[in-house]
Amino acid sequence: MKPRIDKLIETSREVIQDCCLENGAIVAADSTKKYYPKEAKNYFYVWPRDASFTCIAADILEVRVHEEFFGWLMNRAEGWRETGLFYGRYHPNGLKASDRFQPDQTGTVLSAISHHFKDNRKEAGKYRELITHSADGICNIWEDDHFTIITNDLWEERLTFVDLKENFTYSLAACIRGLLSANELFPSGRYVETAGEMRDVLLENAGRRKYLFRSFGRLDDERIDAGALGVIWPFKVIESEGSLAENTVKLIEEKLVDDYRVHRYEYDEYDGWMYQTLERRKGGGFWPLLNFWMSIVLNRIGRKEDALRYYNRVISSVDGYIPEQIFNNKIQRSVSPLCWSHSMFVLASRELGFL
Repeated sequence: MKPRIDKLIETSREVIQDCCLENGAIVAADSTKKYYPKEAKNYFYVWPRDASFTCIAADILEVRVHEEFFGWLMNRAEGWRETGLFYGRYHPNGLKASDRFQPDQTGTVLSAISHHFKDNRKEAGKYRELITHSADGICNIWEDDHFTIITNDLWEERLTFVDLKENFTYSLAACIRGLLSANELFPSGRYVETAGEMRDVLLENAGRRKYLFRSFGRLDDERIDAGALGVIWPFKVIESEGSLAENTVKLIEEKLVDDYRVHRYEYDEYDGWMYQTLERRKGGGFWPLLNFWMSIVLNRIGRKEDALRYYNRVISSVDGYIPEQIFNNKIQRSVSPLCWSHSMFVLASRELGFL
C-alpha cells in the first residue's frame, strides 16, 4: 500500500491547494477543475468546519493557507461581525448560502486556530478578535442546558428546537473543545463555565444509556451516528480508553459498518446524486472521511490492526482522488475529490505513521 499512500499524500496536497482560493476562501470541492465529475453536485461552497479540518491537514503538509482563511472568516463571512457565529455554508465571496445555524462550525474554527498556534501562542494575538468574538458568540446563545436558537446537525439533516431543549451530541462536543481552545489562547472564566455546562449535559444524557447517540432533550434521537466519534477525537470530551468511548465505537461498528465501510447514521438515505428531484432514494454510500476518522479513534483505543483495516479499505477502493462517498453501484456519482476526505486522509496518515 505504501506507493499508493505516498501518491495520495501528494494528490491531497494538490486538492487542498486547489480548494484554497485567492481571496482566502477554502471550498469543499473545486468544481471548476477538469478532474471534477460533471454528474456530481456542485460543492463550490465554504463550510467553515470542513475548511477547519483542511487547515489542520495543511499544518501537517506545511501548506500555508491559514492566515488567508482566518482573514476571510473575519472580513467576508456574512453575519459574523454581528453575531460571532458561523452558519452552515457560504459562497466564496462570503455571502451565506444557508441560513441554518450549525454550532459545530464555530467550535471547529476555534479548534483549528488553536492547533495552528499551539507552538507559538503569541502569534495568535493578531486573531484575538476572531477568537474571542467567536467564543463569545457561542456563549451568548447558550442557556444552562441548551442553545437559545434553532440548530442544525452536522449532516444538515435535522433541526433542534429551543422549547424541546434538544442538543446534538457532535455539536456540543465541537463547542466544548472550541471554547476550551479559546480559553487556552485568551483565558476567560465564561468560556470555561459554558464548556463545563455543555459537558455536564452531554455526559449526563450519554450516561443514561452508557453510549453516545445522535441527539437528546425532551425528545431523544437514539440513532447511532458516526459523528459521535468526534466526541472522542478530535474534541477529546471523553477518554478514548473509557467504557463510554468503547461502547459507542462498538455500536457504530455493529450498526453502521459493512465490511470495514463506515456509513453516517442509521437509516441514512442521502445519496449525493444530482437528480434527487426524481425521488429515487438509493441510500447513502460509505464515507471515506468516516473510515479515516474511525482509524484514528481505533488507534487511540489500542486497536491498531483494525485501524489499518479501515484505513486500507479506502486506499484500496479509490483511484486517484478520494470522494465524499463510495457507492456499490454504477449509477450514483459522488463529489470527487472532496477536500474534507483528503484532509482526513492526511490526519489518519499522520496518526498511523505514514506521514
